[in-house]
Amino acid sequence: MKQTLPLWRMCLLMTAFVLMSIVGSAQALISTCCETTVCEGDSVILTSSPGYEYLWSNGATTPSIVVYESGDFTVTVTDAEGNTSVSPGVSVTVNPLPDGSLSPAGPITFCKGESTELTASGGVSYVWSNGATTSSITVTKAGSYYVEITNEFGCSVTMGPVVVTVNPKPIAVITGGICNFCEGGSVILTANSGASYLWSTGETTQSIVVTTGGDYTVTVTNAFGCSNTSLPTTVTVYDNPEPVISADGPTEFCDGGSVTLTSTAGASYLWSTGETTQSITVDGTGCYTVTVTSEYGCEGSDEICTTEYPNPECSIEGVLEICTGECTTLSAPEGYSYLWNTGATTSSIEVCTGGVYSVTI
Repeated sequence: MKQTLPLWRMCLLMTAFVLMSIVGSAQALISTCCETTVCEGDSVILTSSPGYEYLWSNGATTPSIVVYESGDFTVTVTDAEGNTSVSPGVSVTVNPLPDGSLSPAGPITFCKGESTELTASGGVSYVWSNGATTSSITVTKAGSYYVEITNEFGCSVTMGPVVVTVNPKPIAVITGGICNFCEGGSVILTANSGASYLWSTGETTQSIVVTTGGDYTVTVTNAFGCSNTSLPTTVTVYDNPEPVISADGPTEFCDGGSVTLTSTAGASYLWSTGETTQSITVDGTGCYTVTVTSEYGCEGSDEICTTEYPNPECSIEGVLEICTGECTTLSAPEGYSYLWNTGATTSSIEVCTGGVYSVTI
């Protein structure tokens, strides 16, 4: 433990004289250095005036004595002729040093941004090496910390050092590729080098593969056990369009018919026919696909099929000339549905009167 003695206790050259008594021709004078009230560890030098023999109250026989303990001191001086002079008592008071202590409230090795509290006790006033004058200080910087503790007697003791170590935090930065992509895509996010990693997803590798949108952070821990969390990296996943093709009429039609196919809205279109409009008109049998691209460049497709049926070959068979009172049977090809201009719906009709007969099949 280092002890600091105030300057006023170190004045060993100043002398004060006290006239004690005079017996005959002998004169007993005691000179003292500085104050007669000192702190433990300091001393008071008492010096007698010149004589032939000396006898101090503590038994010493030298012209001067060094006093380290409290008490009343006298000296008897005898001159060469045997005359004696006894001084009155000089009181010396030695006050105790503070029973001080210095202790940290927590670890003295910690990470940047954290702190510890140092507390001194056993005094009435305190002066820290950083200039603080409270009994406790909060330390955030590395260094050696001392405190001078002073008690009610004005005696001081210096405690310390407490050596505080502040370890650096790691840098936490996320790097990666393009963080905006279409559904089904991905991006690799990578943290800068560290001893260990903890992503907001729970993963503990240096790099992660991200397929869903959201904010991603990583906590990087270095070799000192200090951690730092990155700013969030935002990943945006765009939905692929889901186009639907609609037809403005039946997708099954007869030879010579057609249907218009229309896709739901998108930024651009590409049909399997090579057309790039939202709607196309088709007049044949086949399956038609449209690929729709969104404003973000994402693609989706739909397909629809159409069927074109050949028109039936229509002919009417039968005797077309008959005599009055006779009838004939007119027949259309089998296998269809029929509508005669007579209203009949069978494949054959019997007619007994002249006229024009037609059938729609």
